[in-house]
Amino acid sequence: MAAETGRQDAGTFDYVIVGAGSAGCCLANRLSADPDVSVLLLEAGGKDSWHWIHIPVGYLYTMNTPRTDWCFKTEAEAGLNGRALAYPRGRVLGGCSSINGMIYMRGQARDYDTWRQAGNVGWSWDEVLPYFKRSEDHFQGGDDHHGGEGEWRVEEQRLSWEILDAFREAAAQSGIPPTEDFNRGDNEGCGYFQVNQKKGVRWNTAKAFLHPVAGRPNLTVLTHAQAERLVLEGRQVTGIDFAQGGQPRRATARGEVILAAGAVGSPQLLELSGIGQGALLQAQGIAVAHEMPDVGENLQDHLQMRMIFQVENTVTLNQRAGSLFGKALMGVEYLLFRRGPLAMAPSQLGAFVRSDAARETPDLQYHVQPLSLDRFGEPLHDFPAFTASVCNLRPESRGNIHIRSGDYRAAPVIKPNYLTAPADRAVAAAAIRLTRRICAAPALERFRPREYMPGAEIEGDEDLARAAGDIGTTIFHPVGTCRMGGDDRAVVDARLRVRGLQGLRIADASVMPTITSGNTNSPTIMIAEKAADMIREDRRATAASAA
Repeated sequence: MAAETGRQDAGTFDYVIVGAGSAGCCLANRLSADPDVSVLLLEAGGKDSWHWIHIPVGYLYTMNTPRTDWCFKTEAEAGLNGRALAYPRGRVLGGCSSINGMIYMRGQARDYDTWRQAGNVGWSWDEVLPYFKRSEDHFQGGDDHHGGEGEWRVEEQRLSWEILDAFREAAAQSGIPPTEDFNRGDNEGCGYFQVNQKKGVRWNTAKAFLHPVAGRPNLTVLTHAQAERLVLEGRQVTGIDFAQGGQPRRATARGEVILAAGAVGSPQLLELSGIGQGALLQAQGIAVAHEMPDVGENLQDHLQMRMIFQVENTVTLNQRAGSLFGKALMGVEYLLFRRGPLAMAPSQLGAFVRSDAARETPDLQYHVQPLSLDRFGEPLHDFPAFTASVCNLRPESRGNIHIRSGDYRAAPVIKPNYLTAPADRAVAAAAIRLTRRICAAPALERFRPREYMPGAEIEGDEDLARAAGDIGTTIFHPVGTCRMGGDDRAVVDARLRVRGLQGLRIADASVMPTITSGNTNSPTIMIAEKAADMIREDRRATAASAA
């Protein structure tokens, strides 16, 4: 069949996985553990061999470069006062785990219980916790909440900053208790993030799940292989067309094609294949194979408001990185001890808190950093300062992602619609006020914090909401564009099968019905772990019924 289309035959496999990111690497490991099945893993990017992937501070270089990032951009956003944002997504083995902030975060038990209450059988906190534990290699070993024998390494950060310790004390004085662990189902409190690192080096999913099993004869990994469209025979998905090195190729799936291309890539590939909103597809010259109005809809993301406070009587990274001597010392510290600023995750101190007392659980997350800059990619300020970024964990605003054209190489149209819901604007104003209260607490008094951005003179609700639009930026957590649900409009069911089609599943952040209360990388790995179990179970059931 491939030859008839002018495509090179890439072979026939039991499972074809599209995307070797956080979910795809885990899936490839788990499914290929069965020697009786064959697995093909496709990745549009290259190998994760670049040194900046592995040095934690290298996220400054891996984002917004085509070597490791798709370099997407949003459309101009009304809620951001007409600004468009860079929208980094990993394009390399390990995907976003190769370029992200390395924070290990599960979210709250409430998140998953809400999924279950919405009809997603098997997705409550108690049911997903074993999958988090299966992957985890926690530095303290296993217990009721953590795993100690998995591949996904979790460690404490290797740093110390006076200003961060003071912020944590100020948070306690403001009613936010200290915590040592955000990952036991209730993440309320303030503490240092645990990170996916191993002895000061980034630990991505390619290292964790893929490289250790690369020698399995039943696992094939192809890099620089960009998916073009799914191959359908009626309602049966039978393979994938892709391009590799300028050569059109086709891989055939005996069992299933599994999309793990993320909240941007998975809906894009569905639409390129004729699966989505009929009118939108026809407008791009694509024949409708399967009408699904919610493909690409339900986009949710965490918008962080980057508040900057200028300080005195302490040293921040602004000073340390502000001279050649300081930079040299940081380099030596990392080379000799794998410590210091080069080992830093983008955010070090975190906090989870309620925007008002009526909230059932925390709905705000802080990322606090001993540095400041006007925007990512620009130099640090030449004065000592820290940044207290705060985001609404449960935004009501909903956006969408849709194809721009029928060309698989064209970036999609990304419209997050940040701050369009009135409730989100109210939470943003409350978050700015709360941050000011923390920074006015006695523990920070000796550092004389002065609000540099957005500016202490901004006070009214509407003015604060507008200021949030000026200082807000994505924290890189897009989810929901192939929503899981029990209703007819959901894109996938609770077993992650695409509704109305055979032989196609989606296992990545796009299936989240609602966004988790925190960083989304490790929940995506959990989804892949659970998906692998369901795929194996369904394979056994099919074999038993055929016997």
